Amino acid sequence: MEWITDPQIWISFLTLTVLEIVLGIDNIVFISIQSAKLPVEQQKKARQIGLLLALVMRVLLLFSIKWVMGLTAPLINLSEWFDWTNEKYARYFVLSGRDLILFIGGLFLIYKSTTEIHHKVEGEVEMATVGKKVVSFASIIVQILILDLVFSLDSVITAVGMVDQIGVMIASVIVAVGIMLLSAESISKFVNDYPSVKMLALAFLLLIGVSLTAEAFDQHIPKGYIYFAMAFSVLVEYLNIKSQKKALKKKENG
Repeated sequence: MEWITDPQIWISFLTLTVLEIVLGIDNIVFISIQSAKLPVEQQKKARQIGLLLALVMRVLLLFSIKWVMGLTAPLINLSEWFDWTNEKYARYFVLSGRDLILFIGGLFLIYKSTTEIHHKVEGEVEMATVGKKVVSFASIIVQILILDLVFSLDSVITAVGMVDQIGVMIASVIVAVGIMLLSAESISKFVNDYPSVKMLALAFLLLIGVSLTAEAFDQHIPKGYIYFAMAFSVLVEYLNIKSQKKALKKKENG
């Protein structure tokens, strides 16, 4: 029980918990957008199942640390396939299992967010004439599960790089997902109530998708830049919404 009085463990726990929450933002945004396609009575259930699956996947990956770290070993060398001899660029095309998962997950995220943006820009008229496409609960959960795997892998590798004790890692993940569960409904409501915010969220997911595919080829885009840009955009949009509401209220009272 010495860990209870060890300040280093508590500092590691708090730091990792905050980091896991930040890394989970893109997970929540994706789940919120996907669950919004379901009937209202199923949306909360889909969000809860999506986040619980994320928790289970993270914990299972933590218990399989040896396997997870093995995913960082070189698996495919594309430079040999295509006979590229320039060493300066050849190293970027040596892919590990993790790189392949990030690449496929990134492409999937780019495809989903681009499709959603297209529907938002042009789909409103199509829906009015063709009728709304029916989306099954199972298909939404499968899509959430695919992205849960990608985000969980990123999250677990980050945790392993920061902390040595598996107990601290698991505790941090459980607390972080618990906070995500509590905040998911309010975030989902905010994203889906305002079309402009939803478009920003889709643009954010598109950027995350590009970041994941770039990372697969050893091109690291600091996520802090993406999160800051997104937070700034949301803040500006929030102020815009507030000003519009005040202007509307004055017009109604005037």
